[in-house]
Amino acid sequence: MSLRPTRAWHPYAMLAPTVIVLGLFFLLPLALAFHQSFHAWDLLTPPRPVGLANYRALWASGELVEIAARTLGYGVLVVSFSLSFGLGLALLLDREGRLYAFVRGAVFSAYVVSWVAVALLWLWLLDPQSGLVARAARGVGLPGVDWLGDPDLVLFTLAGVTVWKITGYAMVCFLAGLQDIPRSVLEAAALDGATPWLRFRRIVWPLLRPTAAFVGTTSLILSFQAFDVVRVMTQGGPVRASTIFVYAIYEQVFVNLRVGRASALTVVFFVMLVGLTALQLRVWQKRSNGRVET
Repeated sequence: MSLRPTRAWHPYAMLAPTVIVLGLFFLLPLALAFHQSFHAWDLLTPPRPVGLANYRALWASGELVEIAARTLGYGVLVVSFSLSFGLGLALLLDREGRLYAFVRGAVFSAYVVSWVAVALLWLWLLDPQSGLVARAARGVGLPGVDWLGDPDLVLFTLAGVTVWKITGYAMVCFLAGLQDIPRSVLEAAALDGATPWLRFRRIVWPLLRPTAAFVGTTSLILSFQAFDVVRVMTQGGPVRASTIFVYAIYEQVFVNLRVGRASALTVVFFVMLVGLTALQLRVWQKRSNGRVET
């Protein structure tokens, strides 16, 4: 049975459902947001054109720069630690046996739990009065820390919760990459006297670079879309120290009734995310090419 298309339009017909869904639920809303970013609308009165006023207001208030810097810092923390922990766990658990299988399943189980459940769990654990972390600290004579009430700590706390949830995803991706590496190559390197660190540096890591690029990109996009964990645990506080892009867009629409300004934030957020994703992929590509050329 031949798998070649019998008509020239067959490939396009197979792509049509995906293109339609992508257009309806991604491209069309993005185009509407771009259009609304040039209007003032409070959901009660008709929209009125204001040109670039929404963008100028966001820039003049300093809110845009603060939110972008906060979101970028949060994303860097999440991507860095989820990649590191996921790779480390994959290297440790890439073995046969029921115990290793159980640990892999336990780590990955956090990823399939809903964000709301994870946020509620950590909200209870980190409660400064009755939380398990605070009780453990008092039990050993350490002062309690308000992880969610300190503006200097809250973003690190939310990043830690996000890393705890998505590390299992990174681990599974790296495990798949490790299992694609031929065992004969590693065994030959070991017979030649290569140490475990040298085998990892010269063989394993170069072959895992595409996997790392994929995990890093998807983790960056996931971290930039964080909403539930902020909404449940901090509501953007204290003093807006945990207000990142998606939550700021929510506030502009449903709290301030400024659809135009929320749309302007959406457009800036999209451009920023596309730019960072392209930059990240470009860096990984250059590193991979440099490794091959050497």
